[in-house]
Amino acid sequence: MGAAGLRALLDSVRYEVLPAKATEDKVLAHVPRDVVVTVTASPVKGLEPTLDLTTRLAAHGYRVVPHVPARLLRDDAHLKEVVDRLREAGVDDVFVPAGDADPPAGAYDGALPVLRRLSELGGPFARVGVTGYPESHPLIHDDITIQAMWDKHEHATYIVSNLCFDARVLGEWIARIRRRDVTLPVHVGVAGPVQRAKLVAMAAKIGVGESTRFLTRHASWFVRFAAPGGYAPERLLARAEGTLTAPSAGVAGLHLFTFNQIAETERWRRALLERLGG
Repeated sequence: MGAAGLRALLDSVRYEVLPAKATEDKVLAHVPRDVVVTVTASPVKGLEPTLDLTTRLAAHGYRVVPHVPARLLRDDAHLKEVVDRLREAGVDDVFVPAGDADPPAGAYDGALPVLRRLSELGGPFARVGVTGYPESHPLIHDDITIQAMWDKHEHATYIVSNLCFDARVLGEWIARIRRRDVTLPVHVGVAGPVQRAKLVAMAAKIGVGESTRFLTRHASWFVRFAAPGGYAPERLLARAEGTLTAPSAGVAGLHLFTFNQIAETERWRRALLERLGG
């Protein structure tokens, strides 16, 4: 892969972390302040751990992007409370997925009503992200997910793609959304250098019910991580070079799923930048 193109992607990373007990210390120890940190939300634990960690990391000088899943919001008043709390913490960027809570905590069953409500509140955040699905959603047809991105585009400012391990599939998906005139910049979701044993341990910590869903929905991830030579992020990036660096693709950077292997992810990024002369 061209060194300049890859360096640009590695310099525009976002690290996705889970709000676990040790996450704050790991971020402070290993993540530079110029790396954006996104904080997931759990249907088991609710929004509070996400909001708490977001507030603390923002106070440390990080640019933090909390996940605000629609299905974890009880009502308009709850959304307003979340908005006010995040704005008070200096947060100007949120990621709004539908979320996996089943049943939903309130009236919101998808991201679009939340996005519309945020617009009605005057657009309190400068940046608002929505989800893209390069590999098919287990419950939603591809055409519907792409149409949903179009429906959301007037309320959002960027797309974060879900994990994809296939450069060809990723390229076809980006081409497809661009043909549908979805012009929002894309942060491409890539798994960091994850060790299978640590991934399983992480899944076990996020709650029994949620772990079961996680393992069931993403069994193919474990196969890829466990297979000898089966997954290395740099190989995926090399194979996707044409897609990621083409101006028409509108790729704004990488969204690295750390699975809370934060030190390992940052060491990998720094080592790769060093090899590329960055």
